[in-house]
Amino acid sequence: MWNKLIDSIDNYYDEMVSIRRYLHQYPEVSFKEEKTAKYIADTYEKLGIPYQTNVGGNGVVATLTGGKPGKKIAFRADFDALPIQEENDVPYKSKIAGVMHACGHDGHTATLLTFAKAMKQQQEKLPGTIVFVHQHAEEYSPGGAKPLIETGILDDVDAVYGTHLWSNTPFGTVQTASNEFMAGADRFTITIQGKGGHGAMPHQTKDAIVIASQVVSNLQQIVSRRIDPLHTAVVTVGTFHAGNTFNIIADSATITGTVRTFDKQLQEQIIKEIEQITKGTCISFDATYDYNYEKGYPPVVNHPNEAAIVLQAADQVDGQTVEEVVPSMTGEDFSYYLLEKPGAFFFTGAQKEDHFYPHHHPKFDIDERAMALAAKTFIKIYQSYHSN
Repeated sequence: MWNKLIDSIDNYYDEMVSIRRYLHQYPEVSFKEEKTAKYIADTYEKLGIPYQTNVGGNGVVATLTGGKPGKKIAFRADFDALPIQEENDVPYKSKIAGVMHACGHDGHTATLLTFAKAMKQQQEKLPGTIVFVHQHAEEYSPGGAKPLIETGILDDVDAVYGTHLWSNTPFGTVQTASNEFMAGADRFTITIQGKGGHGAMPHQTKDAIVIASQVVSNLQQIVSRRIDPLHTAVVTVGTFHAGNTFNIIADSATITGTVRTFDKQLQEQIIKEIEQITKGTCISFDATYDYNYEKGYPPVVNHPNEAAIVLQAADQVDGQTVEEVVPSMTGEDFSYYLLEKPGAFFFTGAQKEDHFYPHHHPKFDIDERAMALAAKTFIKIYQSYHSN
């Protein structure tokens, strides 16, 4: 049976690609994925697999109960897109202005739907129960994972798994870690209030651009000079907005950024350090500030046993190799699933030959063959729980 399931993924490959390309043409941003959710639900309706809609928001959860007793394993795929104008010249280019699947979530959805179709064909022979979790709003904190989980979908689940089609990793390679895998991802906003004035009379002003620039420069000392070099952290300023024209000194400036950590104590230290640096800088310039810090997704921390199952299962898929890697500083709300149940998250290499662009880039694309490898890995993971 298990070999037939693996072979069926190849048989459904063209359909899988069609699903992905359809979704790619009609992307929807976080919390607004109504049409995508309906498409997913309609697919389960056609497959004859029971499903729930509007789970924790726009989430869709389907459940397939096999004909034999066994474990209950959940597999998750996200399906939101990003507010990016696509620059690829491909037949399946996004038809929605300013919105693009620039992170592979269309491929995640196609993978999980095809995995569900394959498993449905062997339902009577299957042991245990499979939960197919289609999650909305991964890209935008507070995300869709937490409200979806709060509905109780994981209450009687034995383990939970997910994968990310990863353009940074060569096709045919699966990567994961047995513990910390992805960082916690926070954001901060600092608004400096100075005193504007004429560009020719700076002595009558408190230049918000100069003050905010000093804050940005001083923030670089947090990781380089205030954090133990053996600990891992990132403090990045991503935006700087100030001023309206060339000859006016700006009265205010706003900077936003992100903090990435694995350790809660380190996270709390950085929160305090950012404010201390901002406050001290503003005092020296006789300016004021407003500081807002938002804790985002916690770190993705795999469970060792479940990560070992990923490595073993992925290695059994023809044309695929496995690597245990150091953590990535990117973030993912799959972390919430792992706080509830044993499980693991892994990268499925999807780097497109001669067309490498990182995630969230307007020319991002994937090697679609990676979807088939991901679906086969899901099958092997499920098999590992029912082979003894």
